[in-house]
Amino acid sequence: MSPAHDLPPARQAIDIRDEWLARGLSTAPAEREAFETAVRGLYEMVGAGPPRFVWVDSPAAAVPVLAGLGTQVVPAGSLLRTSDLPPVASRLASLMTDLRGHLDGRLRRRPAGRLRPALAVPLESLPPEEALRHGVRPERLVEVTVADSLRTSLRDCVAAPLRTAFHKVRGQRHWLTWYGQHDAHWVARHDAWRRLGLLRLARQDARQLDLWAELARRGGWWWPGEGVCVVSERPAEVHWEPMPGGLHGQVRLHRDDGPAVRFRDGWGVHVLHGTHVPGWVIEDPAVERIHAEPNIEVRRSAIERIGWETYVSRAGLALVGAAPDPGNPGCELRLYDMPGARVLLAVNGSVERDGHRRRYGLTVPTDIDDPIEAAGWSYGLSGELYAQLVRRT
Repeated sequence: MSPAHDLPPARQAIDIRDEWLARGLSTAPAEREAFETAVRGLYEMVGAGPPRFVWVDSPAAAVPVLAGLGTQVVPAGSLLRTSDLPPVASRLASLMTDLRGHLDGRLRRRPAGRLRPALAVPLESLPPEEALRHGVRPERLVEVTVADSLRTSLRDCVAAPLRTAFHKVRGQRHWLTWYGQHDAHWVARHDAWRRLGLLRLARQDARQLDLWAELARRGGWWWPGEGVCVVSERPAEVHWEPMPGGLHGQVRLHRDDGPAVRFRDGWGVHVLHGTHVPGWVIEDPAVERIHAEPNIEVRRSAIERIGWETYVSRAGLALVGAAPDPGNPGCELRLYDMPGARVLLAVNGSVERDGHRRRYGLTVPTDIDDPIEAAGWSYGLSGELYAQLVRRT
């Protein structure tokens, strides 16, 4: 097998991305010794002595520990000093911000490359190998295939619902948090540039990046304090699926029979096809709960969980009107009244993987009485124009 540096740039970028994605989604127990060594290295870089470590099973389990430490763990934004220096957490935040700003500045000064004019389409719509054939420079490929992809997968689709759930647990208390494996998106970006030979780092920058990389590889969330550092284990379970239409390895959380992320103490989050939902959406999607839910995405997920036709039947929705679907021959549009809106039931023009066509619902304004007009409204068309459509997909 050829050494990694002999592989085409696109293949190298994909391998680096997948390596970091696996770390970001890892459910293996934290590698505590290596993690603690990296933290001690960062403490040393900001002039602090080595801390003692307190390990917990989940971010939620960290909350009472952090609260009990008092001023040893300074709240985010606090100006409290425990010595002549700012708090360790503030110094670490400045250290990381300065490194990222310095490296980002160097990357911005490099040519990013562009598609040839005749093929000026978004790079996100091209697979990596095809992008290079169309003249995209490796630097630009790294940004989309590694940095953007991991930012979407790990920061936006995995860490975001966990942060929301953590904020509910911690209440008004706010400590500076680092995300360990879920910080892999920014570490991987600079790691890829370096490993592909596109960026040379000064010794001190390389050492610091290596320490942040160790934290992303070896463990979970962590909270640095004065002489103490609280660290969470990684999750015990992470359930995900490829992101529809993603050409650069993007994934999103999904599980329809339990928490999509579960830690060893049972804390976690429920997510359906990337939408963060309360547990009842999975466990008991009752009509009364659906009607009481203010978030439209959560309502949609709960309804799709039981099926639109089942929901219509259980909710006793009144039929406003029905008509053959001009854009989908052989299928029917059905318009119903529901609390605060009207819903149009339609059949997807595309066949699903199991050979069936999915029935789905679209909420439309309450002043629309005609199913054809409602279908047109969902496309930004009048009912008359929608009635002239050929088959939709």
